Amino acid sequence: MANYTVEHKKSFTLTAYGFSIQSNFQDAPALQKEKAEFWRGLKADGRFDKLKAAAKDDREWSVNEVYQGRPWNYFAVEASKSVADATRIIEFPESEYIVLAGTGDKETLFDQLTYRAFGEVLSQITDYAYIGGPNATYRKENGDGTFYGEFWVPVVKK
Repeated sequence: MANYTVEHKKSFTLTAYGFSIQSNFQDAPALQKEKAEFWRGLKADGRFDKLKAAAKDDREWSVNEVYQGRPWNYFAVEASKSVADATRIIEFPESEYIVLAGTGDKETLFDQLTYRAFGEVLSQITDYAYIGGPNATYRKENGDGTFYGEFWVPVVKK
């Protein structure tokens, strides 16, 4: 099983642009393609730069959430100022979180950590349960072309 920690996190808020996922979660290539197209669009239309300019740090977040009965994916930052046309302001609860860390390529790190967390960690742990709600992965550049990231998912002790 992948290495993980359980950490207490204070509540935090992310400002995000997002889209409603159409792909089946079991179809990883289709899901990855859909996310990549969305993220390319963010860069092309300037929304990526707008969010980055509002960020209080260099962390880039990918958030997964079921919102109004549909799965969504977002690109998000912890904003130091408001972004008027943001899709959502996402509140994360103060909670225990399963934290899975890793390094990798900028374009694949979000999915790599998410799939490891849901495919390896959450399916095998017995002392904690995912409480639902949003889960998030952040990445930041290491300075050598690689990226460090962490997947955070809120849990409760069983």
